[in-house]
Amino acid sequence: MIGRIKGTLIEIADNTVLVDVAGVAYEIEVSSRVLGSQPALQEQIVLHTHFVVREDAQLLFGFAARSERDLFRAFIKLNGVGPKLALSLISSLAPENLAAAVRNNDVSLLTKVPGVGKKTAERLLLELKSRIDTLTENGAVPAQVVAVDAPGLGGAVQEAEDALVALGYRVQDAQRAVALATQGADPLQLTAEEIVRQALRNFANRVADT
Repeated sequence: MIGRIKGTLIEIADNTVLVDVAGVAYEIEVSSRVLGSQPALQEQIVLHTHFVVREDAQLLFGFAARSERDLFRAFIKLNGVGPKLALSLISSLAPENLAAAVRNNDVSLLTKVPGVGKKTAERLLLELKSRIDTLTENGAVPAQVVAVDAPGLGGAVQEAEDALVALGYRVQDAQRAVALATQGADPLQLTAEEIVRQALRNFANRVADT
């Protein structure tokens, strides 16, 4: 089992990174939180990883924190949830919003995740209900969660991501832009409009620099 990778980031392509460890390059599919931290090429990066071995492939998944990986491992134990869907769930939903969705039985939030229809969302909520307390105890999901429709960070971030997607940005790009826009700010003072405005400024600056 490969549980942790520390090396030099040499390539980023969509949601996959290439990390050089003593001359051996590992191809790792990563969560949106990893990409949202804006890792720089040729800089050192540390990832908590989960290694999947199948008959037709060997896959390595990387996460910014151990708690993210714990949540990923909890997901792949659920009926019908493979590594790709588990990564999509983690990349599309903040852990606190997921916990709130489970406790509130919010099917609509889960159906926003690519690849999750209504029936799959209902099944996931049902299976997660019996596990959410264990996940909280293990630190995979914060014990104090933000309500999905609360005016604080959880709701504002989700609203901002949805707004950027509605403007035509890819889900992954929207998540990265929102993560960058909220860095160093007081989350409880941010509105969705302010996050979107800053994200669009960052997009414009990036275009101007190229």
